[in-house]
Parts: sequence; C-alpha cells; structure tokens
Amino acid sequence: MSDPKFKTPITKRPISSLARSGTATKRDSLAAELERDPQMSTAKRQQRAQAYTSHMATSALERQLLTAQLAKQEAEKKLRAKESEVEKLEADRRLLAGRESEIEQTMEEERAKAAEEKAQADREIRKLRSTLNALRDEHELLEDEHQKLAASTQQTITAQRAQLGTLARQVQHLEQELRDVRALADERSAAVDELQMQMDDLSVAHADRSRDESETMNWGVLRLELSELAEHNRAVEAQNARMASELATLRERKANVEVLKEEKRGLETKLRAMDELRERVVLLEGELDAARRERKEWHGRATQLDSPGQTPVSVSQSLADLRLKYARLLEEHGANVALLRQRDAELATRNSDELKMQALIEEYQERERRYAETIAQLSQSKLLAEREVDFLQKYNASFTAEATVQDVEMDEAQSQRIADLEELVQSYKQRVAELEAEDRRAAAAGPSQPSVKALHEQLMKEQQAVLDARTELKESQEANEKHLESIDKLEQELFELRGEIGGGRHVPPGVRVLSLRDNPAQQWSDLRQEVMDRLKGENEALLRRLHELEEQGVRSSSAEPPADLVPRQSLEVAMKDKADMEDALKQKEKRLLRLQQVFTAKSAEFRDAIASIMGVKLAFYPNGQVRVTSQYDLNASFVFQPTSRANAQQDGGGARMQLIAQGEGGPQELPQLMRNWVEMEQCIPCFLASVTLECYDKWKREREMGFEQ
Repeated sequence: MSDPKFKTPITKRPISSLARSGTATKRDSLAAELERDPQMSTAKRQQRAQAYTSHMATSALERQLLTAQLAKQEAEKKLRAKESEVEKLEADRRLLAGRESEIEQTMEEERAKAAEEKAQADREIRKLRSTLNALRDEHELLEDEHQKLAASTQQTITAQRAQLGTLARQVQHLEQELRDVRALADERSAAVDELQMQMDDLSVAHADRSRDESETMNWGVLRLELSELAEHNRAVEAQNARMASELATLRERKANVEVLKEEKRGLETKLRAMDELRERVVLLEGELDAARRERKEWHGRATQLDSPGQTPVSVSQSLADLRLKYARLLEEHGANVALLRQRDAELATRNSDELKMQALIEEYQERERRYAETIAQLSQSKLLAEREVDFLQKYNASFTAEATVQDVEMDEAQSQRIADLEELVQSYKQRVAELEAEDRRAAAAGPSQPSVKALHEQLMKEQQAVLDARTELKESQEANEKHLESIDKLEQELFELRGEIGGGRHVPPGVRVLSLRDNPAQQWSDLRQEVMDRLKGENEALLRRLHELEEQGVRSSSAEPPADLVPRQSLEVAMKDKADMEDALKQKEKRLLRLQQVFTAKSAEFRDAIASIMGVKLAFYPNGQVRVTSQYDLNASFVFQPTSRANAQQDGGGARMQLIAQGEGGPQELPQLMRNWVEMEQCIPCFLASVTLECYDKWKREREMGFEQ
C-alpha cells in the first residue's frame, strides 16, 4: 500500500461535485427555456438523459478503475511474494546443485578410493595367499620334522631318563660307599696309630721274642687289612671315575635334549604365528566381501541420485544408520574381545595351577625317592659301623689274648686305655649308658686289680670267638686270593686288548662291525678314554699326595698344611671345566642377545599391526604402564597401569587396567565416554573404540573442510 506507483485519486470527488453543481445550474436554465419554449423541451430532455447516462457510465468506470487499482495492488503484492519465493527457490536450487556436485565429487573420490583399496586389498590378498601356501608347505614340512623329532626325542629322553636315574642312583650309592670307606679308613688309621702307640709302650716294657713274633703276626694282619682296604678304595675310585664320565656324557645328552626342546618350542611358536596369519587372512576376506557389498550399494544409490533435483536425505539417513550399526558392532566386538581375554586369562590361570600341581607332585616324588635313598644309606652306614665294631673287637681280643698268654700285669694307664677302647666298642652297640655306669662304679672303687682281672676274664671268653673269626678270615682270604687271581687274569686280558678296543679294532668272535671312521661310537669311546686318562692322572696324583702324607706320620697332623695340597692334574681339570663353562656362558649370552633382537623386531611388528588394525599406537614403559595414542588425533593419548591383584580378584577379573592420565586432545564427549565405559561399565576396549570412532569422524570432517577450502 505504500508503493509510490499506486496512489488513490482523491481529486475525483470534488470534480464530480462541481459537475453536479454546474449541471444543476444548467438544468435550471434549461428548465426555464423549456418553460419558455415547448419545442426545445424534448431536445433538452434527451440531452439531459444522455448526460445522465454518461454520468452513470463515468461513475461505473471510476468504480471499475478503483477496483482495478485495488486488484493491481493485490497482484503486485502477490507478485513480490512470488518473486521472493522464486529467489529463495533459486537459492535453494543453487545450494542443492552445489551439494549435488559435492556429493558427486565425493562419490567419485570414494569410488576411486574404493577401487584403489580394492586393488590394494586384492594385491595384499594375493600376497597373503601366496604366503599362506608357502607357510602351509613349510607347516607340513615342519609337522613331519616335528613328528620325527618328537618321536626320536621322546625315545631318547625316555632312555636317557631311565639311564640317568640308574646312573644317578649308582653314583650316589658309590659316593656314599666311598665316603663310608674313607671314614672307615680314617678311623682304622686312627686305631692303627693308637695301637702302634700301645705296641711301642708294650715293646718298651716287655721286649721279648714272643712278643715280637706276635707283633709281627698282628702287623701282617694289619697289612693284609690295609692292602684290602687300598684295593677296595682303588676299585671304588675307578668305578666312581667311570660313573662320573658316564654322568658327564649323560649331562651333555641332556643339554642336547634341551636344545631339541628349544627347537620344538620355536616350531610351536611358528605354528602359532601361522594360525594368526590364517585368522588374519579370513578377517581380510570378510572385510573384502563387506567392502564389495558396500561398494555395490553405493553404486546403486549413486545411479538412483543422478537427477539433480532430488535431495540426498535417504543417503544421509542410511549413512547415520550404518554408523550406529558400526558403533554397535564395535561395542559388541569389544565386549567379545574382553570376554575372550577373560577366558584366556582364566585358562592361563588353570594351566599355571595345573603346572604347579604337577611340580608339587614331582617334588613330593623326589622327596620320597630321597627319603628312600637316605634310608638305604643309613642302613649301609649301619652295616659298615657293625663291621668296624667287629674289626675292633677282633683287634682287642688279639691284644688281650697276647697279654693273657704272657701274664703281663697292666698298670693303671693301660687299664684305663683298655676301658676306653671297650667303651668305644660298646658305644657302636648302643650300650653307652651301661658302660658309663660301669665306668662310674669302677672310678668309685678306685684303680684296683679286680677290675683288670674281670677284663682278662672277659677277654679269655672272647678268645675262642677270635680264633673262629681268624679261621673264617683265612678262608675268606683264600677265596679273595682266588678272586684276585681271576681279576688279575681279566685285567691282563683287558690290558692286552686295550689298544684294540681303544682303536675300535677289537671285534668279538662271530661279530662283524660295519661303521664309519668318525661315528658317534668312536667319538664316545674317544671321549670316554680321554676322561678316563684324565681321571687316572688325577687319581695317581692324589695317591702320591696321600702316600706323602702317610710318610710324614702323626707329626704332620699338628703341623700346618702345605699350600700345594691340590695336585696339578686336578687344577688343570678345574681350569678346563671353567673354560668350558665360560664357553657355554658365551653361547648362552649370544642366544639371549639373538632372542632379544627377535623380541624387539616382533614387538615392533606387533605395535605396527595394532596401529594398523585398531587405529591406536601403544608405548610400553618398564614400570608396567601403557600409553595409548589415537592415529587420528595425536593429542588424544591415555596412560594405563595394571591394577593390583587383590583389586582384580575383587572385581571378578573384569578390569585389569586402570586409567591414570590423559592428554590434552580428544573428542568433546570424552568425560561422558569415560564415565560411561571406564567408571560404570569398566570396559576399556569399548572406551578406546568409542574414542577412535569420534576421532575418526573429527579427522574426516576436518579433511573435508580442507578440501572445500
């Protein structure tokens, strides 16, 4: 209504009123003329009728003009509204055209990217399939080799365990017997020294010929006993050396078995890696199928959206639905992964408990075996002690018989010495209390002759038993001499055949041996001969040192021990063992370094795989903390540390890590995500998946804005 083009004609009404006033005056004049001229009255009347008709027509036209002007104004208003609507529609059309062009450009980029990803996935799948085929072939070869090695290793381990157990028991038994024999030899040497002192005292007091003859006879008996003990000691040492060499060889075999076990563990790790690759190939094939289906869907929707006027609301809605579905699937995947890790942890706990129970059972079995061996050793020690008591009783009876035959009156010192020897003999028969009571009664009665007579009577009673024991000893000596002769013959034959046997040229009659020159048997024999020669040299050096110590006599016991107690052969053996152990230590260090390098490489591959699959980078610290950084937002970082075992048990094994720090970046909904997933649900994988999804959306929006700019 305020448009200057359209105005209301307000001057029309005064004009019409003037016309009406003029007409009224004319009418009066005409009426007067008509009254004056009757002929002129009809013409005037017609003129007035025509004027009235024209006046009415003019009024009608004026009204039509006003109506037309009002209609024009309404039409102009509607025209302006239509023009504004047209402008809005034109702007919407331009906006929609721009959006359609952007969508088409994005679709083209996504098609190109999908084609590139498809080509890359095809190349990777072909590479993985070729790798899988190669790994399958290698797996089959390794399985065959593993089965062969497992069978041979199991047989070797079983045989060596049985042999090692037998040899260990034999070595323990021989070592115990050697210790017992050495202890017995020391005690007998002490008894011989004391008897020598007694004989010296008796020779000073009574130096007659009969006593010299009896002394010569007793010394002959002692020499025979000592020669038997020396031969028995040499036999035990030789057997001990042989068993020690066999034990060293078995230890080397055990080391070889440990190497085979380590190789077996390496093959098992390779098999596990191949299983992981197989699972990865299956996952990649599933992802490829999903990408193909999604590409087909996008292609169909792109063909449907070729018309420029259609709005992509369905595309946005389907994209939102797909994002929600993807987030839900990620949450379900995180829950399944957490449940799977919980089951794996429970399975590992059960396996560790089972291993602990097996170790406990083996420990109890080992204790039972040790107790049995200890009982056997105690029984052997008991038998040796009884034999030693019998031996001392025989010596005591011989000296008592000699004193009785010669009617030697003992003085108080000799009586006390005999009483002490009697107490020592009776102590081996667990009669210490009775002998101490007799000693106290004898000490209360004082040194008198009846106690010596009582001892003489007791010695006379035992004289017959001594004679019987001497006859049995002579018979056993004769049998022993026969056995020694047979042993000498066998040793002579063995000495004659030693060169042939050592060179591997001795063949028993009726046997034909086919073997290579450098075979395991030859190596074994050479190694055994080397060990035997070394042990013989060491044994000879020890015997020479023992002979030197025996020649020094009783006076050397009070003197300081010389500095060269250890022979040179023993020192060389110890130095060689030290060098071997140093070489083994170097090999272990090299193996440990190689394992560390392999572990470093595998850990880097593991971190790269986690970064490419999960979209996060991991950094492990020595204190057990783990820093997680998103690839799509480097400022979105989180630090986790393992919880205590007590808290993990109270939580039921659900949350094993706790969030202790975070970076400056991250999505805007980070506090809500932390409160929902970490505090309430206690599911760290779902929290990381949600953060990764938000960071990816933010990164994608920023990249699109960068493209638009």
